[in-house]
Amino acid sequence: MPGPIESYLQEDHARLDRLRRSGAAWEFRGGLLRHIGIEERILLPGARKRRGGEPLRLAARLREDHSALATLLVPAPSKEIEDAIDLILCPHDALEEGPGGVYAECDELLGAEAEAIAVRLRAMPATPQRDHQDGPLVRAQVARVLEWLARHGR
Repeated sequence: MPGPIESYLQEDHARLDRLRRSGAAWEFRGGLLRHIGIEERILLPGARKRRGGEPLRLAARLREDHSALATLLVPAPSKEIEDAIDLILCPHDALEEGPGGVYAECDELLGAEAEAIAVRLRAMPATPQRDHQDGPLVRAQVARVLEWLARHGR
């Protein structure tokens, strides 16, 4: 049975997936930014602290994905961007969920603190959103992310 951290974050993945499939682009964007913030501000630092300053084995990979996702959320949604987000999220979520996933690892690592951490995750406020930007610098950053995806066989 999943621990409190994994239970909450899996629920959040399911919620984000429903928003994405329903076409609620603005709500999906805000939810994904909040989810990334939860992992970057609470979960990964908490695990690193518990490990005496040593990051989780998959932390660098998760941060790479988070950076790429955040970049893809800057411009207005398009089919190409939605497809790229899917290419990142499917393997990303698989690294986090289930036995041996990052969330289960955090539940185990944090032990008795896991419930208190899950409460903090649930209480994380929404991430403020700015309007989409589609200028040349944004297009260049998006192009770099798309090239990165292609190089990594995604």
